[in-house]
Amino acid sequence: MMNSRTLLLVLSLSSCFRPLVAQTRKPDDRVLIKAMRTASNAAIARHEVDGIARYWLPDFVQVGGNGGYKTGKDSVVAGWQKAFRLHPDVVYVRSLQRIAVNPNGLLAWETGTWVGSWSQGGSFKGGGNYSAMWRKKDKEWQLQAELYVTLH
Repeated sequence: MMNSRTLLLVLSLSSCFRPLVAQTRKPDDRVLIKAMRTASNAAIARHEVDGIARYWLPDFVQVGGNGGYKTGKDSVVAGWQKAFRLHPDVVYVRSLQRIAVNPNGLLAWETGTWVGSWSQGGSFKGGGNYSAMWRKKDKEWQLQAELYVTLH
């Protein structure tokens, strides 16, 4: 049976090594995807198309809130560049609500809500729901597709 001094020593030592163990653990896929979505929102706020497209696969597909769609990273990049040129005050924010990762760790589904607005070059204020498909390729999470639905 362990005496109180031994127990105190074991607890003290285990608390010293806990930070080392935590630092060597791999980050959870959900945490990584959430961080990438946050970075993408920040890139939209800065109107930085390269930052928005950073996580897209070459054959990325984006379906906009009105049902229009673009396929291929280059086509979607051109669409964002045009949107920022036509609407210099455009803002979009995606608010992540849920991430589900496939048991094999190679696919993930993200869902949440979005809001957007602009007043210059015409006006829009609305939002709705979105979903995104993530694919792990070469050990990195990348977006395969995003679907936006305008609900208000």
